[in-house]
Amino acid sequence: MAERLTLHGSFTSSSSYKPMLFLALARLPFSFRTVNLKLGAQKQPDYLAVNRYGQVPALRHRGLTIVQSNVILDYLARVTGQFEGATEQDRWTAREWLSWEADAITNVAKVRHYSRFRAVDPAVMDYFRPLAEAALARVDEALAGRDWLVGETPSIADIGCWGRMVFMAEGGFEIGRWPNLLGWSRRLAALPGFALPYDLIPKKDTEVEPATA
Repeated sequence: MAERLTLHGSFTSSSSYKPMLFLALARLPFSFRTVNLKLGAQKQPDYLAVNRYGQVPALRHRGLTIVQSNVILDYLARVTGQFEGATEQDRWTAREWLSWEADAITNVAKVRHYSRFRAVDPAVMDYFRPLAEAALARVDEALAGRDWLVGETPSIADIGCWGRMVFMAEGGFEIGRWPNLLGWSRRLAALPGFALPYDLIPKKDTEVEPATA
């Protein structure tokens, strides 16, 4: 790409992992700027000037600033032509999955967050855990008899949904309960450039070059 991408994110964030995984799979160079959530860097004026929501991630490219992880995935697919989907229907279906993910699979991330980072009343977990399990079951059902969520190749639907549920074990969800999810995760892991969040996302500002095959 003519202009280098700059991604702001955090290594503990599934939202940051989603575009990071896209970039790794697409073998694209980029600059990573770490936002230390533990220290509240996301709420500091210099970062709020990048992302007015005080959240990660944020992408800067071609004079644009793009926030919200699934919007970033949409943008990256459009400008690179990678993980888009083979047909117009596939492209729209992939984006439907991203919209659904933000409503449903996000419950997996909430359970993980409340399990690891913030203690809440057990009633809160009793509310979110069934929603998270229902979302995982829905993806498992959708993968029955197929390799990928949309079409015959991996797309931003797979990257977005997996990227949100990747920390599911930290929320107490055992992926083996959903055999289609397990098989899908293994197919994703076999893609060149794939890595899990703690192996992929830097803990400090870094210039990232594409991995060799």
